Amino acid sequence: MSAGEICSLDLAAEMNAIDGESLTTADIEQLERLILDYAAVALCGSIQPWGRKLRGWARSQNTMGKARLIGSGDLVNAATAALANGTSGHGYELDDTHEASNSHPGAVVISAALAVAAESDAQGRDVLAAIAAGYEAMTRIGKASTSPDVTERGFHATCLFGPFGAATAAAKLKGLDTAGLTRAWGLALSMAGGAQQFAHEPQGTMVKRMHAGIPAMHGVLAADLAGLGVTAPAQPLEGPLGFYHLYSKNVRPDYFQRAPGTPLQIHDVSFKPYSCCRKFHSLIDCLDIATEGFTLDIARIEKIDAYSPGNAIKKHAIRRPDSVMAAQYSMPYIVAATLAKGPKDFGAFEAEYHQDPRIIALIDKTEAHHDPKLDAHLPHNMASGVVLHLTDGSRREAEVIEALGSPGNSLSYDGVLRKARGLAAMIDPTIDIETIAAAVRHLPEMTDIDQLTALLTVPGYDLPDAVAAE
Repeated sequence: MSAGEICSLDLAAEMNAIDGESLTTADIEQLERLILDYAAVALCGSIQPWGRKLRGWARSQNTMGKARLIGSGDLVNAATAALANGTSGHGYELDDTHEASNSHPGAVVISAALAVAAESDAQGRDVLAAIAAGYEAMTRIGKASTSPDVTERGFHATCLFGPFGAATAAAKLKGLDTAGLTRAWGLALSMAGGAQQFAHEPQGTMVKRMHAGIPAMHGVLAADLAGLGVTAPAQPLEGPLGFYHLYSKNVRPDYFQRAPGTPLQIHDVSFKPYSCCRKFHSLIDCLDIATEGFTLDIARIEKIDAYSPGNAIKKHAIRRPDSVMAAQYSMPYIVAATLAKGPKDFGAFEAEYHQDPRIIALIDKTEAHHDPKLDAHLPHNMASGVVLHLTDGSRREAEVIEALGSPGNSLSYDGVLRKARGLAAMIDPTIDIETIAAAVRHLPEMTDIDQLTALLTVPGYDLPDAVAAE
């Protein structure tokens, strides 16, 4: 790869050119969906053990600031809020997904943007532009790395690409020029990381919840330091020991570029209707088809053959998960829990169900198979197939290429709002999702981001509460 194929400075200039005036009506509508989805998902994550632990840590820092912790409403500085809120936003496997980069940009970028916006008194339209640019930088940098190869080697895409997206959003809200943004990326280069060892250790999974919070915080810190004039590499992406040299063996400069007239990457983001690894959402859709809307009596199922691309097999095979994260990452458990409890039960991955006899029996009937023809749809679509073998000798089959929530099969604003209502009901029925949604819709005219973030609290947050186990 020559230096001329990818240029950090050129990308930074392009990101700085994204402003409130350049956003189209379609861009703003999509950003509103993404932010509403993030808000509901982060509220859910804030009451989980990892969310509460990060809230405790944040308070112990005794920082002074105007950024709010989602859930508790505590005021802290921007970097602290970014870590805690990013963890909450990523913490229940319901955050948005950019398939082409295998990453979850919303929990990273929106966490950083809202935190910095609170401290910089940013206007709502500027916040929207910062978020759009953060998504754009994070996903295009990730796509150009050939993300499936990167994740196959054990890196977690969200944590690895995230500092660049968060730094972009933060730098724009701080008013850094193109050189300043490039410098922020140079600092973020030394903060990038994220290993997937958690996928092999069921009790080591809480760190994965932080894989959006860590890059969100790092992006804020990178922008802070860049604004102070701390020097850093000017070629963080393309340099001889830069990002692509270190992390990618198959760089795709064509994915790095944006063709004139093409939509922003925010329009290539999927919403998660199911609370598990996005790789298996198409498999859940297959089960929906094969069971005719989950009306099939599961007692009639003798064997389940699940077909996936190669990257959805080896890190997702735990058959007796003993943590929520491990269950949400386990293909056999996802299949079994979906068949036993339905696809929209967000609590089906809680510890209380890990020994459910119906789920255990279905896990033992499930076999994973690599279907090479499904690999052809990567990275843009994580396709799946399923064959249910019934006790009477008959078979039910289905194949889904583009899962529900994907750009070509997306959730409408009302669909995102229904998801948010379901999450609010699970967290606390008194949460006023309608008022939160109205505030999100008001963002383009908002002059104080606290008009939104002050609403993102859970009533009685500090009261004794039954929450999920790690």
